[in-house]
Amino acid sequence: MDITANISAELCGVIPIDKPKGFTSFDVVAKCRGILKTRKIGHSGTLDPMATGVLPVFIGKATRACDMLPDDKKAYTAGFRLGLKTDTQDITGKVIAESGKNPTAKEVEAALSEFEGETLQLPPMYSAVSVGGKRLYELARQGIEIERKPRPIFCFEAKLLSYDEQTREGRAYIACSKGTYIRTIINDLGEKLETFGCMSSLVRNFSGGFELSDCLSLEQLEQAAGSGCLPQIIRPVDRCFLAYPEIHLTQEQTRMYKNGVKLDLNRIKYTDSNTYNNLYRLYGADGEFLAVARTDRQKQELRAGKNFF
Repeated sequence: MDITANISAELCGVIPIDKPKGFTSFDVVAKCRGILKTRKIGHSGTLDPMATGVLPVFIGKATRACDMLPDDKKAYTAGFRLGLKTDTQDITGKVIAESGKNPTAKEVEAALSEFEGETLQLPPMYSAVSVGGKRLYELARQGIEIERKPRPIFCFEAKLLSYDEQTREGRAYIACSKGTYIRTIINDLGEKLETFGCMSSLVRNFSGGFELSDCLSLEQLEQAAGSGCLPQIIRPVDRCFLAYPEIHLTQEQTRMYKNGVKLDLNRIKYTDSNTYNNLYRLYGADGEFLAVARTDRQKQELRAGKNFF
């Protein structure tokens, strides 16, 4: 009997996938749709085809979370090569300039540390950033380069892991805000060192509340689906919102909320000190995760942000 043919369309939750090299994020989603026998699948945090690592895949009602995850930090291990500049800022692109300058490990370490904190980053042409309704990579493929505006990014940590002064190849650990282009950091690192730099590999170690150690390969997912073990490996969607404080409703409040009634904040127990735009994880009386909800302090109401029941 083919167990995968009976996989329920009511599956709901998150499966962190270790994206294989050469796959786009959409390739991973397409593969998961085939394995899980359901169309309702999405992902958060696009990875370039050359990259591997953490790609949270959302299933069923959990797809509602894809566009509303907290702007949490992401962490990467990036391989790089100095003295080389490409049109894509990574090793897969066309080499457009070279330099014989040979920075020392101490110089590389010092220059990399300058990226820590808030800085401005110019989005690369080979990126999914949209300008005037056009994706930059679409223009780049036509040989067109347009003016872009620098955007603020934040690096929590930028640390040199290794560097060979002879080959000018190294590895860096970078923990940063959403929307940061690691290959652009490598490109800019080369400029700081008065040479060039391009990214040679990329592994995402952390994203959406998941570590690389939490992830399954596509082969492992297929094995789990074939053996009927999916319920054991799917993570609850509220795992992605642990940065938000929680609110627990009474049985009557749960009933009212599910019926679309705005609840009186004066009758709800909650922590008033919230630095996440007044967003909360909302749970019913039986512990069921109901929604990401927002408190309206002016009207003293609890408003639904997005429901998951």
